[in-house]
Amino acid sequence: MSVNDTVHNDNFAWNRQVYQRLKLALSLGLRRQLFLAVCDDLHLRNQVAARLHSTLAYPVGQVLYQPSDTQENSTPAYPRLVTLRLNLNDPNPIVQINQWLANYPPPIVGASKDTPGKSLPIPGFQIVGVEQLTKQPVAIQRLFLHYLRLSEQYFSTQESSRFLDSNLLLWIPRPWLSAIQQSAPQFWRCRTGVFTFAGEPTPTTHNSGYPERFSSSRSLDLGNLEQPIPDESVTPAELRTVATEMKFEDYDFQTQANHQHKSQEVSSPIVDLLNTVPQPQEFTTRSASGSNDQSLSSLSHISSELTELVIATINTKIAQDSEDYWQPQYILLEIEALHSQQASGELLAEAYHRLGSLYRLRIEQGQSTLENLMVAIIAYQEAISYDETSSQLPDILNDLGTLYWMLYRTPPNLEEGQTYIEQAIEFYQLALKLLSPETHPETYARVQNNLGTAYGDLARFSNQSENWQQAVSAYSEALRYRTADMDSLKYAACQNNLGTAYWHLGQYNQPIVHLKKAIAAYNQALIHYSPEQEPLKYGMIQNNIGTACWNLAQYEQPAENLQLAIDVYREALKYRTPAHVPSACAATHNNLGTAYWHLANLSQTTKEVRQKYLQLCISAYEEAIALAHSLNDTSLSFDLLATHNNLGLAHYQLVVDNSFNGDKPTRSQHLESALDNHLQALNGLSKQPELYQTTFAYVVKVIRAFHSELGIQGQNLALSKVPSQLLPEILSKL
Repeated sequence: MSVNDTVHNDNFAWNRQVYQRLKLALSLGLRRQLFLAVCDDLHLRNQVAARLHSTLAYPVGQVLYQPSDTQENSTPAYPRLVTLRLNLNDPNPIVQINQWLANYPPPIVGASKDTPGKSLPIPGFQIVGVEQLTKQPVAIQRLFLHYLRLSEQYFSTQESSRFLDSNLLLWIPRPWLSAIQQSAPQFWRCRTGVFTFAGEPTPTTHNSGYPERFSSSRSLDLGNLEQPIPDESVTPAELRTVATEMKFEDYDFQTQANHQHKSQEVSSPIVDLLNTVPQPQEFTTRSASGSNDQSLSSLSHISSELTELVIATINTKIAQDSEDYWQPQYILLEIEALHSQQASGELLAEAYHRLGSLYRLRIEQGQSTLENLMVAIIAYQEAISYDETSSQLPDILNDLGTLYWMLYRTPPNLEEGQTYIEQAIEFYQLALKLLSPETHPETYARVQNNLGTAYGDLARFSNQSENWQQAVSAYSEALRYRTADMDSLKYAACQNNLGTAYWHLGQYNQPIVHLKKAIAAYNQALIHYSPEQEPLKYGMIQNNIGTACWNLAQYEQPAENLQLAIDVYREALKYRTPAHVPSACAATHNNLGTAYWHLANLSQTTKEVRQKYLQLCISAYEEAIALAHSLNDTSLSFDLLATHNNLGLAHYQLVVDNSFNGDKPTRSQHLESALDNHLQALNGLSKQPELYQTTFAYVVKVIRAFHSELGIQGQNLALSKVPSQLLPEILSKL
């Protein structure tokens, strides 16, 4: 479930603001800060806490570089934010924090023969689970308040607690806020800030106490895109037979935030799925669910945030003898045993690696929840920390890059998107430092391709031209080692990615040069896609060539390039059919209509041919709109309101053209269609004032055409179609 499922729409904006303020307060990393987060809705609390953890626990730079010129050791990834569940047997948050720090002291960084180094900062802590005290005996509840009353000494005595070097976020429901104010005034006076979230109380008896999965999606607002944009490829997952190759393969481009809801206008990563995952040693007995969860929560050697996340991902609806239910628990218990036996770093790394691989497999199978992604990330980072010389390190770093990239693509993490993509880029660059393209050309090309996609996504946030140039460089480097002879389809996918990067780069500088390079790359991709064997990809590439030709027509040889665009769009529509890919088919019809409209308006186009092109433009736009409306909630890669406006303009232009020889009923039909489409667009543009005013001017212009073409009777017909609230303003402009 998502935050939007649990709060009223009026509360959503409030909760977003509170979340942003809380995240900022925690990210400052100040010492001796005490924050209280008040939330009665446990589903909302779980999601916000998980988002804070995913954003702040492992920021950029926490997985360290392999120095090439010194003998110092890399240090393990160390969290900046730790999530702890309140110990209901002895509910003392400060003691829990100190115990965690005793078990996981900050590692020393920068040590060498000449310098002693320094320890990483003490992390911040967020405590959840206070609401569960309501189900405990009164004595336990009083004990918790007693510990809070005693906490004043931790804030006043410098040597009493390592917590003083950190900050604390305590999650509480409203009843406990009142109890703390009244029964622990010393603790209340020490607070730095109180952050109150809106939401209805959730009965604790109906809540498992663990974070919920995020199942809903919130798409990015793509804005008003009136021009065609390149289609971005859809590539199925690949199967791998070698279990040790743990690589997320090449992504193609994707224009939506949620990759789980794919249309043919967006893409998903090509993923190398593992056919098998090494199984942990079978335990002889299987405990009941409750007691086993309790044993997991009491593990002393494994970070509590990893344990809590694993517990949260266990699907209790699955039968308890299911491997999906037991396997993560087996691996955690095995890791705990290895820690207790003081096993070698290589064995610990292998066990953590297996845990990460298990969750990566879940993600590849479509379970890309925030919790699953975070377990895989933390497990892989732990694996690196225990064995920094592993031969699998480049693959793990590549996987970490892709997992962070998926965090960006997994709602509701849009606000942190830039941070996640930057983290992905850093991991890819780390992997490339450890790879030789001569000895590992396939892996090197894979990581370069992934790096190119990450830079393309980063361009959505800042430095568009610079980041698209970086994407072009990465794809070009990948193609030096990914040849058509090695794998023709991967080669074609990378050429398509390069073409799209060049197309985007052409929107910022040297448009003719970059658009021609885009067309050349697309044509290289097209060679390796057979229309019989790969009809959808073949149609997609044709659509992309058409878009690049359409764009090039704005700069040189407009008639020739627009005709080329029309030809390849029509070729694409042979394979992008309403029956197979209606969303993609609608997008190409929309692009075809735009190309016909521009061709009709060239100065060298004769009047007779202009009428023909406008009719073809109208037909294409009508097909696009009909398909779009039949898709209901399916995401589109083009702006449907802009298409309504464009169709209205085409109907209007057809009638007012001097060469139009239709009778009055035909003129009326075209003008009515123009007015209907502009009103349809106007109805959806109420929150976009500039576009609203432009469309309003179109409506007025069409009503005037009714009068000039059909007289006062025609004007009255037009006014009868206009909503009553618009009539005063329209009449004043006629």
